[in-house]
Amino acid sequence: MSANRLGLAVILFLCASHLEGHAQGFAGLGTTAEGFSVPRKGVPLEFPRDHGAHPDYRIEWWYVTANLKDASGQDYGAQWTLFRSALSPQTVQGWSDPQIWLGHAAVTTKNQHYFGERLARGGVGQAGVTLQPFRAWVDEWGMQGTGAPDADPLQNLKVKAQADLFSYDLSLSAKGPLVRQGDRGYSVKSANGQASFYYSQPYYTVEGEIVLEGKPVTVTGKAWMDREWSSQPLAADQTGWDWFSLHLASGEKLMAFRLRDSGNGYSSANWVSVNGESTSLSGDEVIIEPKQTTKVGDRTIPTVWRVRIPSKSLDVVTHPLNSRSWMGTTTPYWEGPITFEGSTSGEGYLEMTGY
Repeated sequence: MSANRLGLAVILFLCASHLEGHAQGFAGLGTTAEGFSVPRKGVPLEFPRDHGAHPDYRIEWWYVTANLKDASGQDYGAQWTLFRSALSPQTVQGWSDPQIWLGHAAVTTKNQHYFGERLARGGVGQAGVTLQPFRAWVDEWGMQGTGAPDADPLQNLKVKAQADLFSYDLSLSAKGPLVRQGDRGYSVKSANGQASFYYSQPYYTVEGEIVLEGKPVTVTGKAWMDREWSSQPLAADQTGWDWFSLHLASGEKLMAFRLRDSGNGYSSANWVSVNGESTSLSGDEVIIEPKQTTKVGDRTIPTVWRVRIPSKSLDVVTHPLNSRSWMGTTTPYWEGPITFEGSTSGEGYLEMTGY
């Protein structure tokens, strides 16, 4: 390990130890946001500006999940994520920069779940996000805009990652508009009013190649990107979340989540029409129930779910491609592709934290 890498590892360890010792909410995301900006209702999102980093907010991510198939119809899932976490709301040049970057990548099959992780410090060119042209990267992993100069920077992307046993090189092309989640991009996460700014691009078509243990596979499919930033996105008693992104057979989309706490929890969703119009749903309008669990190591994980939106006549049960899609990263969680059936059918992704 180089001296710079060793220094970074020590910094991250100290930061993680601080959060563990004083944690409020899952991964410390319920700690107070003193000194940082916080989301405000009614503040409009602006593009392409908001595709870039917001260093005055404490936590942020660029998140891509893809449901893929090969020529024989075999299913795969792919994930690419860049996280930014700030120790203080500023940026400076060099290793003293308080912006910490973390990359996660994964490929899932019905029998295997491969994942990798990258840790980086801001200010030294090891990770970051630029707008002109759009590029998000950590080490050799990258998400690069490939569209025309006058197009939205996220409309066409090249996404790459590699680890010991897998790699992928995927081209994404958006066939629909950006979707503002929650109330025009202001997404409430608790009854106490904690919130984030949140938008998605759920209309990507994908083509490219994944390589598993040295064997290349050509794939096509659908992808979904989430962009979110905040400084205190959770309440102090919220211990984790169950998050769904669903591509319905009708062409409609659904984002839904359940945040777990010491009471009944907090659920919310956005129903997205075929033409991209988004309807925010919350409370009793969103019913998310675990139906079956899987033992993953020493954890019991709910991997089969029933999701109901009565006002939209939606009642489906989701099933994982691989019930052991565990991300054994610095902050571990479950993430993997799913299918669903019931009142309609389709595919999507499920993320579960705090188990």
